[in-house]
Amino acid sequence: MRIGPDNLSDVFFQLNWTSDAIRHTDGYAARQVNFWRDLLPRRLKDRLEGLQPGDGFTMDFAPGEIFVDKRKPELRDLSRRQFAPERIGAPALQPRMGRFYPKGLLKDMTGIFRANITPFRCVACNNGHITVDMDHPLADRPLSLTVTVGGLSPKRTEKGGGMQDWMALLTDGVGMQAPWRDQPTDFFEPADFVRADETPDPLFYQKPRMVQHLDDQALEVVRELYGRFVRPGMRVLDLMAAWDSHLPPEVALKQVTGIGLNDYELSRNKALTDFRVNDLNADSTLALPDNSYDVAICTASVEYLTSPLAVMNEVARVLAPGGRFIVTFSNRWFPPKAIALWSRLHEFERMGLVLEYFRRTPAFQDLQTYSIRGLERPSHDKYYGRYWLSDPVYAVWGRKA
Repeated sequence: MRIGPDNLSDVFFQLNWTSDAIRHTDGYAARQVNFWRDLLPRRLKDRLEGLQPGDGFTMDFAPGEIFVDKRKPELRDLSRRQFAPERIGAPALQPRMGRFYPKGLLKDMTGIFRANITPFRCVACNNGHITVDMDHPLADRPLSLTVTVGGLSPKRTEKGGGMQDWMALLTDGVGMQAPWRDQPTDFFEPADFVRADETPDPLFYQKPRMVQHLDDQALEVVRELYGRFVRPGMRVLDLMAAWDSHLPPEVALKQVTGIGLNDYELSRNKALTDFRVNDLNADSTLALPDNSYDVAICTASVEYLTSPLAVMNEVARVLAPGGRFIVTFSNRWFPPKAIALWSRLHEFERMGLVLEYFRRTPAFQDLQTYSIRGLERPSHDKYYGRYWLSDPVYAVWGRKA
């Protein structure tokens, strides 16, 4: 069977692009693509026609080509009074350099309504005026799209009235993780790093939680991602660890040190060779030697750090030259203990926050971001039926110079 108008296909899209010296990879698993009805760029659709499961290719797109709306990048100078966050029920919101906001909070603009959640970016604030970028953050970037064909099935029936714009879905939010024209994004107001519950963390986490916080499909993505970097005989630091380190079990590591908050959970982690109980929000110092680890990981926990730059510098200190620090997270967390800023950011903008941590830590270079969405949630997962898709996985990493 080959791709054609009479069948449906699963297709894996992987978008590759760069911002300054940073590499970005964003994947989306598209299921049941209807090649007769769904929207795809003509050049892409023509290339897909006739392919079989397992086939694949890479196609480059000029800036703006992948979007239906191919306008040139659009900057607008607005009066500061047009930034009206009370329209969306957040009157304390302030415009800040490099940050994204829903278009619906702008007033006195033709074609903009309160319900419009499409993001725009604030790129300057001065003298009672703001400059905003109203276009998609990828609009002015060349893109490379890698496509892999999955399973094919015959189309049993054709339902009218619905279609999917797969490129819009693939690029939804993508680009928000990149800084605007290499300028630092303003993420660092002190109020951004407070928590709803400032109870000392050891008290909050004193009861063991022997549960997984992501579904099995997402955790497999995390294991495969860590598997790109760990090699037999390496020394690994698991930062903010618990009872499972999500490292590939087939890789024989020399040392895996866990730093976490719950002694019982750490003692049950079979991957760890040693561990220490350490509240990084109370004391960011790692009682570990300089240049002593080849890889450091932090899984689904970065959103709880109240002094992230201090921790980043400590991780850089204990990594050997050439060592990598990989930070992974999803869209699930404990709200009382996450920093206030985390819940205010778009999922892709959270990658931008973590990326800014790396950018502001001089020891790290060769920065990269990665995301994957659209995978199917395992049928045995307790949320299956309520949420059909697996938890998205976002990652940022860098190498110690």
